[in-house]
Amino acid sequence: MLDHLANAQPALMSVQRQARHLTDWGVELAARLLAGHRLLTAGNGGSAAEAQHLSAELVGRFDGERRPFSAIALHAETSAVTAIANDYGFEQLFARQVQGHGRPGDVLILFSTSGASPNLLAAVQAAHAAGLRTWALTGPAPNPLTAACEDFIAIDAPAANAQEAHLVALHALCRSFDAEIDRRTSAGGTS
Repeated sequence: MLDHLANAQPALMSVQRQARHLTDWGVELAARLLAGHRLLTAGNGGSAAEAQHLSAELVGRFDGERRPFSAIALHAETSAVTAIANDYGFEQLFARQVQGHGRPGDVLILFSTSGASPNLLAAVQAAHAAGLRTWALTGPAPNPLTAACEDFIAIDAPAANAQEAHLVALHALCRSFDAEIDRRTSAGGTS
């Protein structure tokens, strides 16, 4: 237990070193969603929970009142998940949904501590073919997912600590997103 707690601080420092990167993601995501695009998120296990958490913050709200934005956690619709896994295999679970939901200009954010999940790698391929922007939030890099995505933030920590840091990173992303939404709408831009 003490090792786990000792590794929490370096994981958080890894997020802090990438604060500008997270800010940039929030600004770009705000611009894309204000333009009518959507966010698709995915992950497996605990990373699925992180992906769903991010989607919930954008459809609901993070800190203050604002309009809802389109954000879909691809693992959250159980009937689609079980049908796709049954008919196409678990590796195609997210790719099939990216093909169905994704439109050019949308953003796909993938969460993975290993960066090696075949179903996430297949989703990236489907996203590239459909014209989506692809980002990954992973554990230590390099890994296959960071190599496949257009952009990534890698947390230099063991898997459990990286996953904990992903929550901090997604909240930082939400704070940047909300600040950019507020800036653009207060300036008389799109609401």
